[in-house]
Amino acid sequence: MSAFKSRTLATWLAFVGGSLGLHRFYLHGLRDGWGWLHWPPAALGLYGVLRMHELGQDDRWGSLLVPLLGLVLAASMLAAVVYGLTSDEQWNARFNPQGPASHGGWLVIFGVIGAVMVGATVLIATIAFSGQRYFEAQVQASEQAR
Repeated sequence: MSAFKSRTLATWLAFVGGSLGLHRFYLHGLRDGWGWLHWPPAALGLYGVLRMHELGQDDRWGSLLVPLLGLVLAASMLAAVVYGLTSDEQWNARFNPQGPASHGGWLVIFGVIGAVMVGATVLIATIAFSGQRYFEAQVQASEQAR
């Protein structure tokens, strides 16, 4: 028999520590391969942020690594939204089939609202940053070709 899995806790773990895969480890255990795949791109993206802070905005490697962090954060916010909006019946059928039932409440709703706000902001910022860097590279390449 598996242990009780709270939808509220899973939502908040995805919201707060989703980029490290904490929600996956909570739901599926430490042997979950998808959980272990969360932290390398997050670490590389954080390294890109630190690199750009140290070397400036013209750092090419930093520009390539920063969007990884944004994508991992947006994906973890999406996971928080999906967990929070899963119905009680579906959640309990999947994660608590024989144990006590998990019931959502206001904490789940607040987690979903926060995840939508942060996820949308991070995703839009990641797209804007990547687009800006792409067009700057195109302008620079055309200037060098002259």
